[in-house]
Amino acid sequence: MILIAIGANMPGTDGMTPVEICEAAAGAIRAIPGLSFVALSPWYRTKPIPASGQPDYCNGMIRMNGALDPVELLRRLQDIEVRFGRERSVPNAPRTLDLDIIDMTGMIRATPDPVLPHPRAHLRAFVLRPLLDVASAWRHPVLRKNVTTLLAELPPQVIEPWHDR
Repeated sequence: MILIAIGANMPGTDGMTPVEICEAAAGAIRAIPGLSFVALSPWYRTKPIPASGQPDYCNGMIRMNGALDPVELLRRLQDIEVRFGRERSVPNAPRTLDLDIIDMTGMIRATPDPVLPHPRAHLRAFVLRPLLDVASAWRHPVLRKNVTTLLAELPPQVIEPWHDR
């Protein structure tokens, strides 16, 4: 099981909205050779973390199967980000697209990138809530807690179904 978080909070250079970018990115992930599609969560509206004046994010999760090398998968995801106008500036900057590998079949990997499982996944409702939609039985490979428990342990974080305003 491969879990990839999808997020965006800036329009694309071609005028695509964040939710349109996320939908297109999910399609691009589905087209990665060596992976097969399992499930895509609904989209959620979330506030930036840490709190800032940035626009709300559109977040979701895609579940894939396959046996791709983590470094190769990261490279392919970064290529997709660039295709949608991602620019890497400062940490936590607004972005047209952010793709993060959350877990790859329970692999524990400290270095080099990608670190697995994602080191902050268990702290973020915008990761855990859509993860629950696509992998309700998922357990954090290091913490050994299920996704429901991790969600319950979070401090309050605003997350709601995505509805265009």
